[in-house]
Amino acid sequence: MPLTNRVLADLAAAHGISTEFWDWKGRLTEVTDATVVGILAGMGVDASTDEAAHAALADHQVKAWRRALPPCTVMQQGREASVLVHVPGGTPTAVHVRLEEGGRREATQVENHEPDRDIAGTWTGEATYVIPGDLPLGYHRLVLETPGGTTEETLVVTPHFLGFPDAMGERRVWGYATQLYSVRSANSWGMGDLADLADLATWSGTQHFADYLLVNPLHAAQPLPPLEPSPYLPSSRRYVNPLYIRPELIPEYAGLSEHKRQRIASAKQTLAKQSADAEQIERNPIWEAKIEALRVVYDEGLSEVRMMAKENFVRTEGRTLAQFATWCVLVSRFGPNWREWPAEYLRPSSPEVAAFAAQHAREVGFFVWLQWVADNQLREAQSAARAAGMRIGVMNDLAVGVSRSSAEAWVLGDAFAQGIGVGAPPDHYNQLGQDWGQAPWRPDRLEELSYAPFRAMVAGNLRHSGGLRVDHVMGLFRLWWIPEGMPPTQGAYVRYNHEAMVGILLLEAHRAGALVVGEDLGTVEPWVRDYLRDRGILGTSVAWFEMTEGGPLPPEQYREYCMASVTTHDMPPTAGYLALDHIRLQHSLGMLTESLDDELNLAERTFDTWKRVLRERGLLAEGENDVAEKVLAMHRWIVASPARVLCAALTDAVGDRKTQNQPGTVDEYPNWRVPLSGPDGEPMMLEDVYTSERAAQLAAVMNDFSVHAIGRR
Repeated sequence: MPLTNRVLADLAAAHGISTEFWDWKGRLTEVTDATVVGILAGMGVDASTDEAAHAALADHQVKAWRRALPPCTVMQQGREASVLVHVPGGTPTAVHVRLEEGGRREATQVENHEPDRDIAGTWTGEATYVIPGDLPLGYHRLVLETPGGTTEETLVVTPHFLGFPDAMGERRVWGYATQLYSVRSANSWGMGDLADLADLATWSGTQHFADYLLVNPLHAAQPLPPLEPSPYLPSSRRYVNPLYIRPELIPEYAGLSEHKRQRIASAKQTLAKQSADAEQIERNPIWEAKIEALRVVYDEGLSEVRMMAKENFVRTEGRTLAQFATWCVLVSRFGPNWREWPAEYLRPSSPEVAAFAAQHAREVGFFVWLQWVADNQLREAQSAARAAGMRIGVMNDLAVGVSRSSAEAWVLGDAFAQGIGVGAPPDHYNQLGQDWGQAPWRPDRLEELSYAPFRAMVAGNLRHSGGLRVDHVMGLFRLWWIPEGMPPTQGAYVRYNHEAMVGILLLEAHRAGALVVGEDLGTVEPWVRDYLRDRGILGTSVAWFEMTEGGPLPPEQYREYCMASVTTHDMPPTAGYLALDHIRLQHSLGMLTESLDDELNLAERTFDTWKRVLRERGLLAEGENDVAEKVLAMHRWIVASPARVLCAALTDAVGDRKTQNQPGTVDEYPNWRVPLSGPDGEPMMLEDVYTSERAAQLAAVMNDFSVHAIGRR
């Protein structure tokens, strides 16, 4: 039913809360009063009574009039923008732009017939200024001059269109997607690390002529076991998980005494013995062994020049890095959920936190050092990728959010909505909806902070990468907010200023010379895909999902501006998918809505259609039933598309059948803990990948476009 209170509806509209949505069955569904009240509370707005709602609405209606300038103005280069100025009535004003790189540009005042208003006892007027459209890209300052002084706020000029980086030119590119932790080598500590990433890039670039490696989010997790296995539920998206560090490649390791090296070797050997028979990747013992080794290297100290380099990193990162490191140490004292800490430690700016950081300065310094080391090793991985001839190199994956108890939520405080979770409304795959356990940004606080946290996060992920995949890119437009204590079915969509967030994403990518891919699978408002294309952000097309009523969407109808692949990390590798492993797994977990036989029969009919169209196009030989050949045929399908970026899963390259993640489960299935395996189901080391004949065959398919159509290097 619709909202019962018109004031509540107006208040919801003022704060970007959608009071209705189209559900997965195509029905227009209304949200409840309780949902809106709960979401508003998460934004710091009291609407619990009629009186409070009226007061909140009245306050919002004059909010802009209390500010001389809006806190942040985001505009597209080449297009003029208007800004509203509010000053006491009759006050002379002038507005100019102070450019980021120096210089000044004047804004032009135009007519504004809005009458003055009484704002808290002061008659206040409004003026309109037009900002010229030919400003350079960047973060500038908008300056208001009055006889009483000056006021300034942020002005961001963003690219109208991003498109492909110069390194791509007019060429098409392809690359491997991999879950880095799953790709273990003889020298890694039980899971793939940044050294393995560099080696994987060298192999795929020099031997297979791949142009990028798309890796799972490398975001920081909590600093103490039990570690969260999902890379999509991190503690911080700005910083790197030190679990991916290779201790032996830290320069100071070379200067260790024989005794200290033996300590590290002993820790590694003990870990290897403990995990020799493990069928899963066990992060907890890996981190316990690795952090012991890292402390040994840390205690060795730094040379004068290395200290200069670290201090420059610390200076560049600023206060946020120190706060993140302090959080890591506080976790060891008070536990992983900062919301349960003593009250004096709930705010990073408190005197007690400052005193704690000073008292534990060496330990805080250790976690700062870990981030510097991880940053260095990620830079070396990207350097190896570019040296191998990759046009893009490492492509990072940006998670949609962080956990409610995360460092990011502690550091940024009310930039996140309180008492709110993020998830998804009911759909065909989960009719109860989903709560992902994440905390959402507050749209109003992001604007007040000039999007600084978002800017820093994007820039950090692009610092040593040539591309960025944005998971659930719809989160830049709207997110499904769920008030605490309510089921996911009782949530509502909250809209964000997508012009600002997409614009800043493009500006940071432009500065990094990077490609941006938006994961736009699932329920997406149709205009969103058009908007992203018009701004030069690639979409995501997965062959299994690109279907029409008559069967698979013909490859020539795929989007040019997309990353086309056969599968994703939320599905089994293609060999497992074709073997219907996922259906049997879901049956064993009690997740099927229909009988096992019905689901198997439906899947078989779908695959029969695929075999028919693949054979009609000459991509699969008549009568061919070998799984490896079917996998190659599916990749020939996406190669036949106009997509400028193609993606092959490393699991498909080596014939793996095991899925990395079964959506809708946590520990019922070992999500994000499955090592890379070969066709026989046995774990496969990185050194074995180098000699995989299957991988060589898949690379030949992926390179076919470059040989016959576009040319290569």
